[in-house]
Amino acid sequence: MNRTKRIGNILQKNLTNFSINVIDNSHLHKGHNNFNGLFETHIAILLKKKTKNKINRLEIHKMINSLLKDEFDKGLHSLEIKIN
Repeated sequence: MNRTKRIGNILQKNLTNFSINVIDNSHLHKGHNNFNGLFETHIAILLKKKTKNKINRLEIHKMINSLLKDEFDKGLHSLEIKIN
C-alpha cells in the first residue's frame, strides 16, 4: 500500500467527523535540493467538517502529526493540513 493510502486509512479511522482527501504533491517539488519528485514525501490533507460543531484546529494538527509519526520516521518530509 502506498503512503497516500496508508495516511488516508489512518485518518479515516481517527477523524470520523471529517471527510478526508489526501493528495500527493511530491511532483510539485521536483528539482528542489536534487529531489526527483518520485516518492510520496510531500502530502496535503484536506479536511471538511461533517458537523457544525466547533473544532480546535491546533489540537487536530497535533493529533494528525502524532498519528503520522511513523510516516515521518519512514520518509514523509512535508505535511500540509487544510481544515474547512
